[in-house]
Amino acid sequence: MEPAKIKDPARVALGAKLWFDPRLSRSGFISCNSCHNLSMGGSDNLKTSIGDKWNKGLLNSPTVLNSSLNFVQFWDGRAKDLQEQAHGPIANPIEMAFTHDLAVDTVKSIPEYRAEFRKVFPSGKLTMNEITLTIAAFEETLVTPNARFDKWLKGNKTAIDAQELRGYQLFKSSGCVACHNGPNLGGGSFQKMGLIEPYKTKNPSEGRAGVTGKDADRFSFKVPTLRNVALTYPYFHDGEAATLTEAVDVMGRLQLGRKFTAEENADIVAFLHTLTGDQPRLMLPILPPSNDKTPKPRPFE
Repeated sequence: MEPAKIKDPARVALGAKLWFDPRLSRSGFISCNSCHNLSMGGSDNLKTSIGDKWNKGLLNSPTVLNSSLNFVQFWDGRAKDLQEQAHGPIANPIEMAFTHDLAVDTVKSIPEYRAEFRKVFPSGKLTMNEITLTIAAFEETLVTPNARFDKWLKGNKTAIDAQELRGYQLFKSSGCVACHNGPNLGGGSFQKMGLIEPYKTKNPSEGRAGVTGKDADRFSFKVPTLRNVALTYPYFHDGEAATLTEAVDVMGRLQLGRKFTAEENADIVAFLHTLTGDQPRLMLPILPPSNDKTPKPRPFE
């Protein structure tokens, strides 16, 4: 993975301001960063996110890091790209709980924003289209290159140790790569949760079926990226797996029909820790230890 190429720095800078601005929510307290915190691997480390009036969302917040590499956005794939995705949370009644009209009016009421939008969009237009274009431009920069695994792939054979290498080989031979592949190690397909054994959950989400209306798509979700996975606990669409050790065990049994030994599980977890890349510059990356007792990331000081 290579660092992001910034095509329009002014648009990205404006998008960053909107990303952190809680005035795009009804309460004035929730921003995009509230649920996709850039100091926490681009997620919020909660089973399901907390939104307006302390409402709990239905789904675990997916990381925003490297989301530009996903083939669609949201767990159910209802948004085709980052710009379309950015429309959703602002008007979602249990997330930011605003309206698009009020969001536009709020931005227009701030002289600094009006001036910056005129610079970025010479046409003078300021609608949700322009707002979401800038937010998406910022999100496109949130890639995390230089993971130790990337360095190993480029020829640095000391970048990962013997246990991590065993984990990678087992990751391949067991079939994990059938879904977690490509530059993002995921994000490129929908897959049914519970291929070999049914996945037992109290979460009411229907997955892709909620979009298509097809019963065959029930419990199908966009495969999450494994990049920075050591930072983005808890795991799965419902946040039910608290640790990587638990997630690897469940995935092995339900998706592959394989019960990993404790040693095999530890090897795969060790490999997954090699996928933490350079975090956005405004945060200090935390590399969790390989024993899977993942600490919470801390803000850059």
